[in-house]
Amino acid sequence: MFDLKAAGFKDPVLVSGTDGVGTKLKVAIESNRHDTVGIDLVAMCVNDLVVQGAEPLFFLDYYATGKLDVSAGTAIVSGIAEGCRQAGCALIGGETAEMPGMYAKGDYDLAGFAVGAAEREQLLDGTKVAPGDVVLGLASTGVHSNGYSLVRKVVLNSGLNYADPAPFAAGKSMGEALLTPTRIYVKSCLAALRAGKVKALAHITGGGLIENVPRVLPEGAVAEMDAKSWTLPPVFGWLKAQANIDAHEMARTFNCGIGMVVVVAKDDVAEATRILAEAGETVFTIGAIRTRQGDEPQSQVNNAAEAWA
Repeated sequence: MFDLKAAGFKDPVLVSGTDGVGTKLKVAIESNRHDTVGIDLVAMCVNDLVVQGAEPLFFLDYYATGKLDVSAGTAIVSGIAEGCRQAGCALIGGETAEMPGMYAKGDYDLAGFAVGAAEREQLLDGTKVAPGDVVLGLASTGVHSNGYSLVRKVVLNSGLNYADPAPFAAGKSMGEALLTPTRIYVKSCLAALRAGKVKALAHITGGGLIENVPRVLPEGAVAEMDAKSWTLPPVFGWLKAQANIDAHEMARTFNCGIGMVVVVAKDDVAEATRILAEAGETVFTIGAIRTRQGDEPQSQVNNAAEAWA
């Protein structure tokens, strides 16, 4: 149970979401590192709530395996609890299912379910976005939790295994580096939102910068971003070089170093940047909103081929 009135809401609208960690779980299983995927699970759900303007209230998890491994299960649930602490929400329940014959030895799957709330007038729907607004980007911690089917294929083809040193992360194994947990942007984005400095938020997940940003734009608007305005993290440079991925496909598959996009009014750039930075974010000014011409793409990442060469 959760008491919305006790949480201080006056005219709340509930917002809910569900997600998983995807094939990043295979990296955790093959690396025998299970302490971070729980953070990923929470992040994928709560970051999707905050882009609607909602504060995550509570979280439930579903953990399924063929036979329960107590040490792995403990690490997973500890990660989920840590994710909830980072998001400021309550872990109020969950299900652990043992299903012999459904999963290979050591395999498991995770699903997360989050519910949040927003005061009605603070809901974000993108309708306030207008030409002249500025696009800010919040740095990611790495690959986050999308594109791991491709990541795993690249690692396999490289001849490396998850215990080998990561060519893109000094002092870390491949598994350790690739299991860096998804950043949780809830507290920073809520701070900027409650200060009245946010017009729209886009969580950069599957579909990358190309497919996620249009979700929060009105039909007549285009987000034009400049890849030269931030540095591509080394993990993405390594993936790009190993698999010869072109720049557009990189921007369509991965977050490329920007885990959350924030659209703000031009006059609010300095204050929004200050609030987000004080909350621990690395903030880049990465582009602007302009009027759409015909049926051109609503999200454009310019200079990527040059910047990410």
